[in-house]
Amino acid sequence: MSVSEASGAALSIDQLPASTTATVPQQLVANPDPGPVAEVAFDELLVPSARTNHRITRRPERPRDLLERYSRYARGWDGTVAALGAALAVRVRFGTVPDVYLLLPVLLPVTWVTLAWLYRTYEHRYVGAGADEFQRLVRAGLILFATVAAVAYILNGNFPRTLALMTVPFAVLGSIFGRCLLRIGLRRSRAAGRGLHRTLVVGRSHAAIALIEQLRHTENSLHHAIVPVGVCLPADEVSLSHVHDVPVLGTPTQVLAAVEYSAADAVAIVSQPDLSGHTLRRLSWALEDRGVELLVSPGIVEVAGPRLSIRPLAGMSLLHLERPVLKGTRRAMKVAFDYSATLVLLVLLGPLMLALALAVRLTSRGPALFRQTRVGTDGREFTVYKFRSMVTDAEARLKELAKADEGNGVLFKIRNDPRVTRIGRVLRKYSLDELPQLLNVLRGNMSLVGPRPPLPSEVAGYSPTEIRRLRVRPGMTGLWQVSGRSDLTWEESLRLDLRYVDNWSLALDLSILWRTVRAVTHGSGAY
Repeated sequence: MSVSEASGAALSIDQLPASTTATVPQQLVANPDPGPVAEVAFDELLVPSARTNHRITRRPERPRDLLERYSRYARGWDGTVAALGAALAVRVRFGTVPDVYLLLPVLLPVTWVTLAWLYRTYEHRYVGAGADEFQRLVRAGLILFATVAAVAYILNGNFPRTLALMTVPFAVLGSIFGRCLLRIGLRRSRAAGRGLHRTLVVGRSHAAIALIEQLRHTENSLHHAIVPVGVCLPADEVSLSHVHDVPVLGTPTQVLAAVEYSAADAVAIVSQPDLSGHTLRRLSWALEDRGVELLVSPGIVEVAGPRLSIRPLAGMSLLHLERPVLKGTRRAMKVAFDYSATLVLLVLLGPLMLALALAVRLTSRGPALFRQTRVGTDGREFTVYKFRSMVTDAEARLKELAKADEGNGVLFKIRNDPRVTRIGRVLRKYSLDELPQLLNVLRGNMSLVGPRPPLPSEVAGYSPTEIRRLRVRPGMTGLWQVSGRSDLTWEESLRLDLRYVDNWSLALDLSILWRTVRAVTHGSGAY
């Protein structure tokens, strides 16, 4: 049947053959509204050509190619650091390398890379984004340690236990450091426009707008590498030409044609009740034949992947949402990490902290430390310590500056605050004024990573939703610190804190600490 004969009922994706190829008929270039489409072959399915400027004839570099290189480099790096760690450990332990240990720099890398592979740390779905990659590396490292310890026990003293204590942490920490370096390279490639997911968004306009707004954020676009290139809206909304500058390419029945037209390599279903489960299944088959990924939003926001799992039930897939882990073994591990890391940081940063305290005393009148009451876990108040960055009568001058408030509606913030001392500006820019909070971590009032510690006056006006921030210990840094700091609105700060409370893990803490170093060295968003 020719295109000119197409009329009648609209076509469902269920009726489309999965192996056909989409084209946009040239005779419809001047016709933005071809009308209803009959049951035709897919190569006759229409996409309103007036919605797009041109057809993409060549696909850019696919994201999977970039991620495959990431995985390949990660395997090489993991094997290298494991071999290097084994060689150094043997050298340190014995001075020279006994013949019996010559195989250790060979066997350990093979074992480590195999365990990392078994824990799926090289799979594209986990690499390059989120904390799950690091969490899986830590789990694989625990198994590696148990394996090496078991070998040492079986050999009954012929394999010194100190080798296990030296080689395994070196391999695990070295691999984590390598992934951090690889992520920097990945972000740079994505910033240059390589390896991005060209994504077709399918759903209601309000849901499409919400997704596009999130993806337009620079941090999100580089983190997830998803770039919207087109939108398919329901028939009652398809009259829109653009959604946030993203062209509308048709209706959900025209998804496959829109994919070919825009050279998309991913389809995101965000809100489309008109697409049944069987329709989505057939769509996944058709996209599979074209090498295009299918993403389906479950409608749940601010929940990390580890808390989500699929439960099959009579041919259906139910999404199970795990409860946040706020107590138990994982919390004990977090506390142990806080104490051990804080002790190390105090030893390393102790001379710097003494120098900063002296600089504060010499450049302005008043004490070196600033003390203030904050609210911690479950509403318990405590005294927080910071290097003083303002004049001593800063609180008394607060009312005079209230009209110049540039804060987020809850916290008082102004740029070029006249109360801030000269040394205080430097301390604030690089968050050096918060180093004394390491003492709060040792006292158990705070954690290295967590929500921002609020003032009692803030908590007095908290809603039940905002009170949820107090379920975990406040932190020296957190998602708010690495996502904009003082530039964030109160709503954005609250959203990030609640996301942390619901999804925290040791791997997430490590990721935030790494991102904190970058945020602090750049000094962005601080005043």
